[in-house]
Amino acid sequence: MTVTGHRDELELAIEAFKQWLDTFVRLLPKPVKEGLRRYWAETGVVLDDFVYERFDAIDLLADEDAPTLEALERAIEQAQVQLTGKKSEVVRLKSSIGKLDPSERAGFAKDVQKLEKTIGYTIDNLQKYFRKEAESARTERERIDVTLPGRRPRRGHLHPITMLRERIEDIFVSLGYAIEDGREIETDFYNFDALNIPQNHPARASQDTFYTSDGFALRSQTSTVQIHAMQRRGAPVRMIAPGRVFRRDTPDPTHNPMFFQVEGLCVDRGISMAHLKGTVAEFLRRMFGAQTVTRFRPSYFPFTEPSAEFDFSCFKCNGKGCRICKNSGWIELGGSGMVHPNVLRAAGVDPEVYSGFAFGLGIDRMAALMYGLDDIRLLFENDVRFLEQFD
Repeated sequence: MTVTGHRDELELAIEAFKQWLDTFVRLLPKPVKEGLRRYWAETGVVLDDFVYERFDAIDLLADEDAPTLEALERAIEQAQVQLTGKKSEVVRLKSSIGKLDPSERAGFAKDVQKLEKTIGYTIDNLQKYFRKEAESARTERERIDVTLPGRRPRRGHLHPITMLRERIEDIFVSLGYAIEDGREIETDFYNFDALNIPQNHPARASQDTFYTSDGFALRSQTSTVQIHAMQRRGAPVRMIAPGRVFRRDTPDPTHNPMFFQVEGLCVDRGISMAHLKGTVAEFLRRMFGAQTVTRFRPSYFPFTEPSAEFDFSCFKCNGKGCRICKNSGWIELGGSGMVHPNVLRAAGVDPEVYSGFAFGLGIDRMAALMYGLDDIRLLFENDVRFLEQFD
């Protein structure tokens, strides 16, 4: 190809750059055009006259129709690849310089280099401006006004059952008791056998206890923790075991298939029923006040002998009779008794040397009494409107 043919291609490349410039300028809203002019003036950028002519001659889009700064920045990056990339017309023209006659080569090469420099310089300055403006816009969008009042985090508080549990733990720790915890899935030995519950006892039936497919059971009382503690620590031992227990009860205002219990155990030489009565009475006085009176009623539990249920004088009416105590003056709270010798033997403790007492009560039922709840299910429904009243 002669130099004339190559110069025709050079003119086509120049025209392609001008057409892209025309298309790009049409995308610019008036504020952006003015910003570009100021940027060029402030930075001393001098572009070819035909670049300025297009910025002055072409009608601009209305501001509301204009693309974003990020979109304009991407358009410039695409143009850089299209006009100066490996497959661009400029690169093709540069590769054809060596094929020209030496007498014509220098002038043509100078014109190609001028075009390449013009395109590169124009695009480079456009990139710098739009990159700076896009960064400024992002900074403004993400700017934090430190003078504005902050959003105060919502303050939480303990669940009423947790508050009551911690209060019970504090009382017994002050009496010299340890806090023990244990697993919630147990074998028949710990859930029944070690507690002297016979094989034909209804508590073992699947109608009353949750069983897994592997034959394990969800603990139906925290007495299981007492067995583990005696096996691990031996005697003497003083401990309470608060935690969740599970029974197949139909949910109603006074029952739930999952509820919270706390059971206490004291095993040592010479422990008698008097120690049990004194411990329970002191606990209830610290919980409900020095005026609280305690009474014990004979009862039966497989794991204690003798056994008793204990009540305390109503904290609302002081034993005179009210709605909370059903006009009896007394509130039923839990069961207790002297630990059965068979339970001590199952835990590896010699009943001929040691004796002990145990007691247990429901934490959620106590919470319902103390807070005047007529339905214990409220404690497990996670209704914030209910729970925030205990803050």
